[in-house]
Amino acid sequence: MIRAFLVCFFLLLSSGIISAQIAVQGDKVYTMAGKTFSPGVVLLKGEKIEAIGSPKDITIPSEYRLMKAAVVIPGLVDAHSVVGLSGILNSRHDQDQLEKSAPMQPELRAIDAYNGRDPLISWIRQFGVTTVHTGHAPGALVSGQTMITKTIGNSVEENILVSTAMVAATVGEGAMSSEGSPGTSSKVIAMLRSELLRVQNIQNQRTLKTEEKDSPPPSRNLRDEVWEKILNRDIPLLVTAHRHQDILSALRVAKEFNIHVILDGVADAYLVINELQEAKISVILHPTMARANGERENLSMETASILQKVGIPFALQSGYEAYVPKTRVVLFEAAIAAAYGLSFEEALASITISAAKILGVQERVGSLEVGKDADLALYDGDPFEYTTHCTGVIINGQVVSEEAH
Repeated sequence: MIRAFLVCFFLLLSSGIISAQIAVQGDKVYTMAGKTFSPGVVLLKGEKIEAIGSPKDITIPSEYRLMKAAVVIPGLVDAHSVVGLSGILNSRHDQDQLEKSAPMQPELRAIDAYNGRDPLISWIRQFGVTTVHTGHAPGALVSGQTMITKTIGNSVEENILVSTAMVAATVGEGAMSSEGSPGTSSKVIAMLRSELLRVQNIQNQRTLKTEEKDSPPPSRNLRDEVWEKILNRDIPLLVTAHRHQDILSALRVAKEFNIHVILDGVADAYLVINELQEAKISVILHPTMARANGERENLSMETASILQKVGIPFALQSGYEAYVPKTRVVLFEAAIAAAYGLSFEEALASITISAAKILGVQERVGSLEVGKDADLALYDGDPFEYTTHCTGVIINGQVVSEEAH
């Protein structure tokens, strides 16, 4: 009986149904909540952070498992990715990030395509990525919805944070169809405005009909329901735009319809700094090392530091790549941004707390604070050094990756 109980207990523990009690000790602990401990201790109980501080202030209980590292940081937050929809094999059967049958399909849900078992997810997790904002990719006028999830679990329901986070749209060359509609930048914006106006008119008509007695309830329309959420500012429209004229067009649409727009990519951001400041827009910046071609021909590796200096909220992303393995690693993108003007903590914020704030999940992830999710990444040196290894990853209090070097 005792043996059977122990077997069941350890099975539950390994599956994450029961979380262990863990103490993480680091030579440096960057909380990203305004304080760095040198050294520091983080106590994890169940799925949450129980305590954090210096070793002289925190006594590690004897029953807690002790893990040590040179540097401890919050689990990394990838502000925009396509992992889980775009798979590691780059074959037709694991590429669900872009539906090309129509230019505008906001009703497509990321949760209906996300594959939590894809090896690409565990691959990015081993670098310390614990939360991803993923979903339909740029490449269509409106490609579909995005979601926010942890990088563990076999099914989408297990560790999802936000099932419908944003709706992904593209303006400029990336939205243009080889079939010819839309075929120019002005057509792209005209189609987007027309759709917003159409649903806005439906809302106005419904308001008038509510004053009439015995009016039948309206029939459901999946596409219109999504647009209404955007018009009501319930969810943001994530607009990928790189050239300065396309960025300005996106800002005009946001102002005209008073919708919450988050800009994505924005290679030419440094050319429209004043307009971005005036619009109070948040930016999910292109990967620092993205290829400088096509619409990104004017990109600069210093854009992150420029946005930081003028106070425009931004986060870095892994982005969408049209080749294997369809993703970059935000840890390396932030490291290069640090080499081009950001301080260490500013670069780290762009893939932790700043990303969490832009995504609206800062109450759970992005920093090490009591009561937040127990998501940590452990390293044997400076995380931004190429020779450093990620020696441990903890998500929701579970050790999901561990290496000795």
